[in-house]
Amino acid sequence: MRTLLIAGLLGLAVSTPALAQEEESGPISVSGSVALVSDYRFRGVSQSDKELAVQGGVTVSHESGLYVGTWASNLSGWGTFGGSNTELDIFGGYAMDIGGATLDVGLTWYMYPGGADTTDFAEGYAKLSSTLGPVNVLAGVAYAPKQDALGNYSNTPSSRGQKQDNLYLWGDVNMGIPETPLTVKAHFGYSNGNPGLGPNGTSVAPTGEYLDWLLGADYALGPVTLGVAYVDTNITKSEAAYLQPNFSSTKNGSSIAGSTVVFSLTAAF
Repeated sequence: MRTLLIAGLLGLAVSTPALAQEEESGPISVSGSVALVSDYRFRGVSQSDKELAVQGGVTVSHESGLYVGTWASNLSGWGTFGGSNTELDIFGGYAMDIGGATLDVGLTWYMYPGGADTTDFAEGYAKLSSTLGPVNVLAGVAYAPKQDALGNYSNTPSSRGQKQDNLYLWGDVNMGIPETPLTVKAHFGYSNGNPGLGPNGTSVAPTGEYLDWLLGADYALGPVTLGVAYVDTNITKSEAAYLQPNFSSTKNGSSIAGSTVVFSLTAAF
């Protein structure tokens, strides 16, 4: 879901208008957003050491359905991937209408500038979204093929360095409350892939297989959106014990995958 869905808050997409009025009737549109979040949670796991994160992204789209973009966030603790304090994602894809639904297929390249070697990796995704009355629904699949950055380095020495892959399945639902600026939303995800600690002491799916979910609401004030969400996973302390001390807050050793409430302030432009 470090797919496009991470732009905004925790994997839920934030729709944004075109940058310039004169571009609205042209073939190319530009959209973007900047956000301040109380905790950067990627698939339920904190990437900012349970601290504030500043995030932002820009997408350039063509009327044909082709698009490219970039998104970035600061990192800390578990999320640093070999010492980097920044995540920079480059993505591109194609969105098409299929019988009233939208199919979006693309690729995200995750980069960690300033980090150690073997940090960057690629992940393809496909998303199908539609509107059912007042409800917007989305189902997605993201697959990262076997790569060095996803390798398992916490098993026996003979298995170290072996490339691993990762699969993520998710669903999003949101609905605007009639005659109000309030939108309620929910997310549910399933990770299955590279267990253990990778070459930089982190992992996309640290316990190999787990679930994450989110329940929240957004309140729109013009181009600014205030958000609140309850985020959690089913990763237990015993399951994560072999990942310590990496898989915990550097401040007090608390779980970085436990339940929390995330607040966000997002401005679209």
